[in-house]
Amino acid sequence: MTFFSLILALVLEQLRPLPARGWTVRGVRGVVCGMRGRFEGGSAAQGRLAWLLLVPAAGFASALAFWLLWEMHPALAFLFNVVALYLCIGFRHDTRFFSAIHMALRLGEPEGARSLLEDWRGTRHEGASASEIARLAIEEALVVSHRRLFGVMFWFVLLPGPSGAVMYRLAGLLAEEWGRPDGGDAGFGGFALRAREAIEWLPARITAIVFSIMGNFEDAIYCWRSQAVLWPERSSAILIASGGGALGVRLGMPVHVAGGIVDRPELGLGSEAGVDHMQNTVSLLWRALFVCLFLLFLLAAAGWVGR
Repeated sequence: MTFFSLILALVLEQLRPLPARGWTVRGVRGVVCGMRGRFEGGSAAQGRLAWLLLVPAAGFASALAFWLLWEMHPALAFLFNVVALYLCIGFRHDTRFFSAIHMALRLGEPEGARSLLEDWRGTRHEGASASEIARLAIEEALVVSHRRLFGVMFWFVLLPGPSGAVMYRLAGLLAEEWGRPDGGDAGFGGFALRAREAIEWLPARITAIVFSIMGNFEDAIYCWRSQAVLWPERSSAILIASGGGALGVRLGMPVHVAGGIVDRPELGLGSEAGVDHMQNTVSLLWRALFVCLFLLFLLAAAGWVGR
């Protein structure tokens, strides 16, 4: 059931991706912002309490719903899995942005590519060169492909029903909304950021290993071990460093953000980012997805044979 639920959810998400600002996303963000508003000027302890009220409760509710539907009929539980996964996965939305940026750069339209990048990342990048735009787009693709797809798959397989996927995506949303500088104070959102790092510890490393195997393995592992420690957010650093090493492209480095230049360490090895590296990134992500699905199929087949 787990394997086929995942396959069907992925097919549905590719055919009819959920809008990034659709009613379901707005509804969840409304609950998150409403919870944040109840703790105006909240402390770190209140942020921890709010997180614990939302994330485990959502996971328990989804697991309970799955169990009740299973008792009624396994087909209902299967459909519930598919719908929950469909709502949790956001891979197609991000690949559309990445493909549009790639096409704009290939056509020699850096201004259009910059505008798309700003809409995607939610930050301004005036003065960014074509190479910088490609670099930022590759970084974003490596991180969001994990957080919208590979991480969701990992926790969906690990926990009963869709509870793992629901908890993982909600924890990521809380970290984004409560942990960003304009979304809440550092004390209130600090626990959400630390919780996401803890939840990401194993799945981010598994994704990084898959990236490494699908590309230049030696360079990817070297970048992971020697460069990721220099980045403030460890899970993102592991994904970007291993992805950059696997692709043979230099990522990180200073970038234009909000009218200024943000200094960042270099991640990855190789040449300067360009449109060819963006195409290689697409290939890397799809190969990684097929490998993960193949491994899940083998696990499912072993379970069938064992019966």
